[in-house]
Amino acid sequence: MRAQRRSRRRAACATYLLPQAETSARWARHLTTTFLTRGCGEKVSGDQVEDVALVVSELVTNATRHGHGSCRLRLCVDPGLVTVEVEDASPIPPRLCSPLETDECGRGIVMVRELSQHFTVRGGPGGGKTVQAVLAAS
Repeated sequence: MRAQRRSRRRAACATYLLPQAETSARWARHLTTTFLTRGCGEKVSGDQVEDVALVVSELVTNATRHGHGSCRLRLCVDPGLVTVEVEDASPIPPRLCSPLETDECGRGIVMVRELSQHFTVRGGPGGGKTVQAVLAAS
C-alpha cells in the first residue's frame, strides 16, 4: 500500500500600496474585484466578490483616514476563503464598539465583523497595525 501525498496549493495573493487619498477606497474596490474575478485562479461567487469589495472599501477608508499615510492592501485566496489585510502606520486600533443609533459614522467595522468569519487586529513593525478579515469564498 502506498501513501498518497496531497499537495497543498499555495494561496493566490496580491499586494497593493495605496496612497492617502479620497480615491483609494474606490481604486481598492476595483483592484479587488479584478483580482477575484480574473486573477486569483479560484472560483469566488459574485455575492462574495461584493462582500469582499465592501470589506476592502471599509478597511482602506479607515486606513487612509486615520492611519497617518498610505496603506498596504493584501488579498489572499485559498480554496473556500478570502483573506483581506490592510496595514497602516497608526498604532491605534479601529473602534470595535457598536455605534449609537444617532451616530453618523462608526458602522463600517461592525459591518466588516459581521461579514467576516475571523476578524483580528495586530500590531505591526514600527508601531503600525494590520487589520485582517477572513471571508468565505463561496
